[in-house]
Amino acid sequence: MATPVPTLDPILEQLGTPVAWADRQARITGMNPAFPRWLGVGVRRLLGQPLAALELEGDALARFLDQDEREVLRLHRIALGMPGEAPRFADGWVTRTADGWLLEAHPVDAFPAPDPAQALPGALQAALKGLAHELRNPLAGLKGAAQLLARRTSQRPDEGGEAELVELIGAEIDRLSQLVDQLLSPAPQRPHAPLNIHAVLERVLRLAEAEGGWTMRVQRDYDPSIPEFSGDADRLTQAVWNLVRNALQAGASMIILRTRVESGLHIREHLHARALRVEIVDDGRGVPDELAEHLFLPLVSGRAEGTGLGLALAHQVAREHRGSLTFRSRPGHTVFTLLLPQNDAEGGTPA
Repeated sequence: MATPVPTLDPILEQLGTPVAWADRQARITGMNPAFPRWLGVGVRRLLGQPLAALELEGDALARFLDQDEREVLRLHRIALGMPGEAPRFADGWVTRTADGWLLEAHPVDAFPAPDPAQALPGALQAALKGLAHELRNPLAGLKGAAQLLARRTSQRPDEGGEAELVELIGAEIDRLSQLVDQLLSPAPQRPHAPLNIHAVLERVLRLAEAEGGWTMRVQRDYDPSIPEFSGDADRLTQAVWNLVRNALQAGASMIILRTRVESGLHIREHLHARALRVEIVDDGRGVPDELAEHLFLPLVSGRAEGTGLGLALAHQVAREHRGSLTFRSRPGHTVFTLLLPQNDAEGGTPA
């Protein structure tokens, strides 16, 4: 005897929230119009599919559907979609019903990057620059003193590891000086020129292999049909390298560099006919919950030795290219997504 299929309630039909339902075998038997429209696929492709197959990252749905103890699963920023299609992200619920299962999805973006210019009030930005300026002279004096100490220790026997301590002082002074320079003199934007995104990623790949060594693997997942587009290759290289290096410092052993082209995409409230998606995927520790809301702000870092400028710079480079930078993260799976719009007049030669 066939499992009864719920009729489409008029309220569900008008509901803007995507809703789908499945039979007792957890196969999709129906949905409201908002559900396939949100996923960007046809109804026929969805009907009969296992509900768990819609989860593109992880297996929380499959594990929940296989158990008998719980009636409701709370979803938090879950990636849903059909294999081979771009993921859609949602909060929501999966609920056991008399006839099977009900999935209610509330669409959300991947974790957005707050605009540092809006998140940091003007007075605070001015204070940071003022502080950086005031630090310059003492740092110059400390650097001179460290160099003098280094010369003196090199002329006599090293007692108690003095040379190593002096070298450490000099290295820390250089690090602080570099931080001050970055705060006071951010790199000016240069004219854009045609570039090959895969050439940029290959430069980053070589840097990653040199720093990560044999303990780390980088996997390419490129779309070879992507044309050239206009941008700043050096700035994009620095931005992607900062994201990859962030993954390495989070303990990643596998990093995936992925490129795709998407059509009809909204980026920062503007609709673009075509956009390039660059994803940096890693299996590291993930982004700590306490940093998630402020990750792209300057001076925010999860490491004691970090400057907190790498991700802020990557976000700035995305803005320079009229794009966006977002992320989603859980332990063992973090994805930073760089979206770069491509004008119709740009490029025609596959990368």
